[in-house]
Amino acid sequence: MSTGAGAEIRTTVHLLRHGEVHNPEGVLYGRLPGYRLSERGRRQAELVAAVLATQDVTALLASPLERAQQTAAPIAARHGLEVLVEDRLIEAGNLFEGKRFGVGDGALRHPARWWSLRNPFRPSWGEPYAEIAGRMRASVERARELAEGHTAVCVSHQLPIWTARRNFEGKRMWHDPRQRQCALASLTTLVFDGQRLVDVRYSEPAGASDPTVTGA
Repeated sequence: MSTGAGAEIRTTVHLLRHGEVHNPEGVLYGRLPGYRLSERGRRQAELVAAVLATQDVTALLASPLERAQQTAAPIAARHGLEVLVEDRLIEAGNLFEGKRFGVGDGALRHPARWWSLRNPFRPSWGEPYAEIAGRMRASVERARELAEGHTAVCVSHQLPIWTARRNFEGKRMWHDPRQRQCALASLTTLVFDGQRLVDVRYSEPAGASDPTVTGA
């Protein structure tokens, strides 16, 4: 809260990636329905909820996909909050949804699909980075307004969270997926004084995970 004349109101917005998903086929599940948290994913969600239990969380938003809603549920229970469905937090669109993504056993062994990979800067295989950043920034602004002076949590997905972070930090949005700092059930934390971003933090309450393994 404001502490004096001219002081800005401090608001924290956590971007929480969902927990591990049950995906025995190893496909790129993207926005497909029916992909829920694994047992490990449910434990990860509980771990994050425990870490956030002492924080002043007054707004909780989540992607409409099952895994995000499940990850939000323990936080909602601890804070007595409704989970607000925020469509703009959804996973990025991807032409390879439902397919295994690899050279020897997946989509990349089909030459007809190589055209979709022609431009990694856009990217040509899915939702443009600029569009992802735009909708994520709008979601963060909604969360900041709802929780002004307190803390908000937005449950989303790896690529949208990482794209938003790079955009907030003024970095190029095209990147090497292997270098994403966005583990399962991790928190990318944005701190605002009024409407001004003053700090970006990152933590892994549920431990590290390989960004190239689950990728959603």
